[in-house]
Amino acid sequence: MDTEKQMEKAVEALEKRLLNIRAGRANPAMVSGINVLYYGTPTPIQSLANITVPEARQLFIKPFDRSVLKDMERAINEANLGITPVNNGEMIILTIPELTEERRKEYVKVAKAECEEAKVALRNIRQDANNEIRALELPEDEEKRELADIQELINTYNKIVDEKYKEKEKELMSV
Repeated sequence: MDTEKQMEKAVEALEKRLLNIRAGRANPAMVSGINVLYYGTPTPIQSLANITVPEARQLFIKPFDRSVLKDMERAINEANLGITPVNNGEMIILTIPELTEERRKEYVKVAKAECEEAKVALRNIRQDANNEIRALELPEDEEKRELADIQELINTYNKIVDEKYKEKEKELMSV
């Protein structure tokens, strides 16, 4: 059933968005959405450099080609990560600051909003599936059974989204 595949994709998209919400720890996914102009072509930063986490609050980005260092630094600044990159001539070092209690709560709110967005996407998928079932003009009992299956599916995926939110909230609020 492609409805379930669509719901899986919605949850996967949520997981990717939750990875970008930082928890005071360095994570290579923090820079995964950044594109660097490399010979005039926007190129994902992970294609141009090794990204390592030497310690919990530091991220090293060492380019394969040093000539792109300045462009990487500019792209990271433009990405508004809230972290100032340090260019030492060989690599870019991102030091993640400790999160204040207030900042942690803000990130929890962002995570909640992302989860709500995922639930809206799931509801839209359910609505489309329900409309398709009604358009088939099945016998009444079969239609009810199909609609109940779709409802059961969305309940399952809503629980998954809630679990993802609880995990992220726990991660963000742990010091």
